[in-house]
Amino acid sequence: MRFTKMHGLGNDYVYVNCFEETVDHPSALSVRISDRHTGVGSDGLVLICPCDAADFEMRMYNADGSEAEMCGNASRCIGKYVFDRGLTDHTEITLKTGAGIKTLRITPKDGKADSIRVDMGIPEVQEIGRKIEIGGVTYHMTLVSMGNPHAVIFVDDADHFDVHGIGRIIENHPMFPNRTNVEFATVRSPEEIRMRVWERGSGETMACGTGACAAFVAAQVNGLVGKKAVLQLNGGPLTIEWDGGASSPLYQEGPATFVFDGVLD
Repeated sequence: MRFTKMHGLGNDYVYVNCFEETVDHPSALSVRISDRHTGVGSDGLVLICPCDAADFEMRMYNADGSEAEMCGNASRCIGKYVFDRGLTDHTEITLKTGAGIKTLRITPKDGKADSIRVDMGIPEVQEIGRKIEIGGVTYHMTLVSMGNPHAVIFVDDADHFDVHGIGRIIENHPMFPNRTNVEFATVRSPEEIRMRVWERGSGETMACGTGACAAFVAAQVNGLVGKKAVLQLNGGPLTIEWDGGASSPLYQEGPATFVFDGVLD
């Protein structure tokens, strides 16, 4: 089976072109291929599939084999893959995901996709100020859905926060029966947010597109940022834009990077 490794700001996945390849057991394959010691090493597996309802379809699986609804970084990587490999010559394409059909706008440079802007759809703010107590400390969460669940917590210093310890507990807390992604964010200015993310099924990752979107939405509804900000993730900056309207889509824009092609025997 041929595959391609790509990453969006360090959030790396193994991509399989299902126009050419067949994957019978994607959950099991994701666990095997994601292992950073005995596999390729990744945050999960992404299948690029034919689709009648959109130009392409994305199926994505976390490193633990669980299937996820949506991933902003993986969406951008798919945009680069299909454009650079000649599966499309359009700079605007549609992508079916578990969270609906998304529109990708590709900015080329020297014949290759350089930056990809993704219409992430309309965010849903589910609750502001949900309390959770861990180790005697009460945290206040803003719950946001980007087609997948997020719990955003604002902290004084995201760089030195116990993301692994607190993130793991919140992901698996009984108040989230389907588990949740957890974002720890520090608002540096109305135009900049530092964020680290504990991804459901994968642990801390270098970046999370939907998580960055959720953190921006949470900051905006809490009056901390304006309509556009740069999210500083472990893997680099991601630009998020949303005017706050109840029927307005949110946009994220950033790079996608090819790492290597390979063959799994």
